[in-house]
Amino acid sequence: MALIRFYKPALFRKDMDAVLQTMVDEKIGPGERKREFVKQLCAYFGKKDGISFRSYLDAIIYSLLSLDLEEGDTVALSVLSPKVYLEAFRRLGLRHELLDVDSSFMPDISKLSDKAKVLILFEPVCQVPRNLEELNNLSIPVIEDITESIGSSYGEVKTGSVGRIVLFATEESGVISTGGGAVILFNDKDLHEKIRKLTANASPYVDMPDMNAALGIVQLSKIDNLLARRGNIYRTFQQAVMKSSATLFGSSNMVDFVSNGHGFSVIVNNHPDDAIKFAEKYQVSAKRTFANSIGRNYQDRFDLYPNAIPALTRALSFPIYPFLSSVEIDTIQKVISHLS
Repeated sequence: MALIRFYKPALFRKDMDAVLQTMVDEKIGPGERKREFVKQLCAYFGKKDGISFRSYLDAIIYSLLSLDLEEGDTVALSVLSPKVYLEAFRRLGLRHELLDVDSSFMPDISKLSDKAKVLILFEPVCQVPRNLEELNNLSIPVIEDITESIGSSYGEVKTGSVGRIVLFATEESGVISTGGGAVILFNDKDLHEKIRKLTANASPYVDMPDMNAALGIVQLSKIDNLLARRGNIYRTFQQAVMKSSATLFGSSNMVDFVSNGHGFSVIVNNHPDDAIKFAEKYQVSAKRTFANSIGRNYQDRFDLYPNAIPALTRALSFPIYPFLSSVEIDTIQKVISHLS
C-alpha cells in the first residue's frame, strides 16, 4: 500500500464543473462568484458582511490595518499561532506579545499586558474557546482565526462568535477550500467601509478570483456532509487513542465538545520522530502539529510557555479528511492505538 497522504481536498466532479463553468464564462478574475461566495459565508456564519482575499497573509494584514494600529503597536497572540502572523507584523511594523495557552489551548488572556492593542485568537486543531464571557469583556478588539476550527462547537459556543473580525484561510487543507485564499467576516458596518477603502487601491490584485470562489461555493454547499464525515472519522480515531499511551490534544474529551475534524492531533510520550517513523512503517503519514507555529523557535522556554511546550514538542497530527477509505481509516486507527 502506498503512503497514505496527509492532505487530500474533498473535490468531486461537481466541484470541477463549477470551476470549468467559470472558465467557459471567461470570467476567472474577481467578480460575481466572489461576491456570491462571501454572501453565502455571511449567511452560514451569521455575519453582515465580509471580503475574500487571494492569500491568508493579505487577510491578516488588512484585518490589522482596519483596527487603526500604528507602527510600533503591540499585538498579542498565542505561541501556537502560525508563523505567517510574524510576516504580517513585520510588514506593518508591529510588535508582538507571545502568550502561553490555557487549558483549552487558547491564548492565556490572564497574561495580557497593558501594551497589547489587539488579541489574535487563533483556534488550533478544531478547538473552541471556553472562556467566552472573559473574551467578550476584553477592552481590546479580538481577531478570531477559525482556519482550523470551522464547524467546531463547545456547548452553545460556536466558532466565529467571539471576534470583532472573524478570519480564516481557504487553502487546500481547509474545511472550506478554494484552493488558495482567505476570508474575513464582520458585523460592524463602519469596519466594513474602512476595509473597503483600505483595499480599494490594491483591488483587484488582493481579491479572490472567481475560479477560486466558484470552488468555495460548491464546498460550502456540502459543508454539513463534509463535517459529518470528518466528525465520524475523528471519533473513530478518538477511540483508538484510548488504547494508547498518548494523549488526545485539546478539549476533545469534554462531553459538550464537537470537533470539526479539521485535524487529529495527539501528544506522545516518546520522541515524536520515533512515532513518525513508526507510522511510516505502516504507510501512514504523520507530522508535527505545530511545526509551522511561532512557538517552534521556543521549544526550550518552559519557563515562559509551560502549558504550550508539550504540544510544541510532542504533538503529532495524522491524516483526517473525507476521502479516506475504510482501509486507510482502519490502518491509521491501528497506528494511533499503538502510540506510546
